[in-house]
Amino acid sequence: MCGRARCTLRPDDIPRACHLSGRPVRHVDMNRYRPAYNASPGFNLPVVRREDGQGGDGEGQGPQQGAVVHCMKWGLIPSFAKKTEKPDHFKMFNARSESMREKASFRRLLPNNRCLVAVEGFYEWKKDGSKKQPYYIYFRDGRPLVFAALFDSWKNMEGEIIYTFTIITTSASSALEWLHDRMPVVLSNNEATEMWLNGASSNVDTILKPYGESDLVWHPVTTAMGKPSFDGPECISEIQLKRDETKSISQFFSKKGATSPSEPKSESRTTKEEPKRLKEEFNTQDDMKPNVSDLSCQRAIEVPAKREYEGLSTDTKQSDDESDKLHRSPEKKKGRVASDETMVKLEEQTKRASPAKMHKPDANTARKKASSATDKQPTLFSYFGKG
Repeated sequence: MCGRARCTLRPDDIPRACHLSGRPVRHVDMNRYRPAYNASPGFNLPVVRREDGQGGDGEGQGPQQGAVVHCMKWGLIPSFAKKTEKPDHFKMFNARSESMREKASFRRLLPNNRCLVAVEGFYEWKKDGSKKQPYYIYFRDGRPLVFAALFDSWKNMEGEIIYTFTIITTSASSALEWLHDRMPVVLSNNEATEMWLNGASSNVDTILKPYGESDLVWHPVTTAMGKPSFDGPECISEIQLKRDETKSISQFFSKKGATSPSEPKSESRTTKEEPKRLKEEFNTQDDMKPNVSDLSCQRAIEVPAKREYEGLSTDTKQSDDESDKLHRSPEKKKGRVASDETMVKLEEQTKRASPAKMHKPDANTARKKASSATDKQPTLFSYFGKG
């Protein structure tokens, strides 16, 4: 594919670039021509065609055959297109050499509407994921490239006749296939340009081949070339590609676990030693496992010892309880004896009292009797003392 080109040639240099020196040449509509470093479909570019009325397919060719340098729009509009149709120059700015005889838009143009397009170079984009890097392709010695092309004329609603052209493409050469699978047909010598311009259409297939010579070179240019409005010498200035740019997120995570060139050996050695180390640990763990018979004997020894310990603990607990009871009993008995002595004293005091008072007890005496009666009741302390 060829969708961008540099054409800054002077009108007088174009016939010479197409190997037409010594022939009569006239110019048509060259006032429309504007040199551009970033020409794209829709631009007016100079095209070399045969003179009007000079023979048909392969007739009248010779050294005195006239030629016309005609300024046409890049991007073919077929003559049978409707007058009301809005022209789209990006629709057919290229024609595949392998299939142009099969399409009506191109097939009918082969006999009499072949032309030449001279440019200083063209651009192609290299796809790298979501990014596209443009390259400028040109001859090392600076001579112009001449492309094979077809032209046609179309009349719009205003009655204006517009001439348009399309560039023929073929498969990319082995030197350029890394960049793109297509490239324009480059006519590199006088015989090729003469054959395409004036030869029989049945013989032109022999020259529609990829150009694979080493004098066709290229270099990367600014990505600003993607804008058709970008123009100037900066378009062809070589740039240095940044190889150490920051990687994408997916590349970062995919390479995060990668090791340096010196690390794989260590990793490989560790991998080989790992099974051996695991095996030794496994054997060591097997040696540390207790034998079943040993466990049985150990449990047989531990069971009697456990029973003796439980019996000893029970006896010790009982003796402690009895000792505690012995220590608490005198206190309970002492409390009971004190209570009996108090009752005897109250009875003696009652006997000493007068008979009158004995038969006529007052409120105080009644309260004392009630109190003494209460004292005769067994207390909680005396209850525990009896036990």
